[in-house]
Amino acid sequence: MNHSRLTSNSGYVRVTLLSVAAAATLMLTGCAGMSARETSTVVGATAGAVVGGVVTGTTAGAAVGAAAGGVIGNEVSKKR
Repeated sequence: MNHSRLTSNSGYVRVTLLSVAAAATLMLTGCAGMSARETSTVVGATAGAVVGGVVTGTTAGAAVGAAAGGVIGNEVSKKR
C-alpha cells in the first residue's frame, strides 16, 4: 500500500474541509441582516454548489447545484 498517496489525499481533504468551513462561517456572518427566506436560499445555493462541484468535479456541476439548491432553499423557506 502506498502510504504517501494516502497522506497526500488526506491533506487535500483537510484543506478542502477547512475551506468549506471558513466559507460557511463567512456566509452565515453575512446573513445576519437577511430575512429567513433569503438566508434559506443562500444556504441552499451554497450547499448545492458544494455538492454539485464535488459530485461532478466541474464548475458547471457546481453552478447547476447552486441553482438547484437556491430554488430548493427558497421553496423550503416558504413552508415554514
